[in-house]
Amino acid sequence: MEESLKMEPTRKNDDNICLACGLCCDGSLIGFVHLDTDEIPRLKEIMEIEETHGNGFFLQPCKKYCDGCTIYVDRPKNCDKFNCGLLKSVENKEIEFDYALDKIQEVKQRKITIEKQIAFLQIELKSISFYFKMVELKKRLKKIEIEGVLSNEQEALSSNLEKLDSLVIKEFGVSLD
Repeated sequence: MEESLKMEPTRKNDDNICLACGLCCDGSLIGFVHLDTDEIPRLKEIMEIEETHGNGFFLQPCKKYCDGCTIYVDRPKNCDKFNCGLLKSVENKEIEFDYALDKIQEVKQRKITIEKQIAFLQIELKSISFYFKMVELKKRLKKIEIEGVLSNEQEALSSNLEKLDSLVIKEFGVSLD
């Protein structure tokens, strides 16, 4: 006897840009996620969270993200509620899905370039999160600039940081600050 499989309707790509992205979950655009007090006990069972004075959060990159959310059904409320500017623009049909994909790829390529520059310059950064690395890096470069002159390599890195920040502000509605 064959069992009938209940299939959820397939969503068209143009209304789910998140599947092609993941930049909010991998620590590229967001440094941490605040948790509502009522969801802390449930989330403690499925992920590592930080708690201080009854408030909870987890740092990005999310350990439950691996080419997609592995706890999607049970994800935190703020993850569920978050809609970046790019997603909103696609949903409102202000931009095409392919344009959004191009912008996602552009951010990912800029991120790779910046990470290579950091490695070349042998800059040690404390955070695992790309978001917090960029915050730390901006402060360091600003301090070097104030104290003296940036090297050509440091200027190139600073320029790439500014371009990335402009891109994520314009397209995603977030800033790497």
